[in-house]
Amino acid sequence: MAMDLLFVILGGVLLVAGFIGTFVPVIPGAPLAWAGLLISYFSKYTSSSIILLVITGIFAVAVSIMDNVFPAMLTKQSGGSKAGIVGCTIGLIIGMFLGFPGILLGPFIGAFVGELAHDAEDVPHAFSAALGTFKGFLLGTGLKMIVCAVFIWIFVITLIK
Repeated sequence: MAMDLLFVILGGVLLVAGFIGTFVPVIPGAPLAWAGLLISYFSKYTSSSIILLVITGIFAVAVSIMDNVFPAMLTKQSGGSKAGIVGCTIGLIIGMFLGFPGILLGPFIGAFVGELAHDAEDVPHAFSAALGTFKGFLLGTGLKMIVCAVFIWIFVITLIK
């Protein structure tokens, strides 16, 4: 009984940590949240299945791959450079200390500064490239948040049954 409770608590903690990881770059959000589902599977308090774990595992891997592909793809489409992607990540890290507005604006400002560092002569291009980088960041982060929120919902539903 104590182990079952431990599995549920640990699963819930990992799910919350995974959700936080959707916007904190050093925490692997979706895989961590999926690990929460996996651990809670071993508790008698939840009613999930192996099929559910396989499907959610596929989603966790897919969204993790997309999270890395979208920013690079949209940066490239908008003519951006690796400096813009690095700036976007640095802006996110700094922005986390400034609350929600920092989390939203930090990546864009960081990408813009990164693009200006790459080519200070072309400000309109730097703005356009930073916008593409930011769109890719929002798309990847949004998908991770949705998947992790669904994982939390699945956890709650299987816990109630």
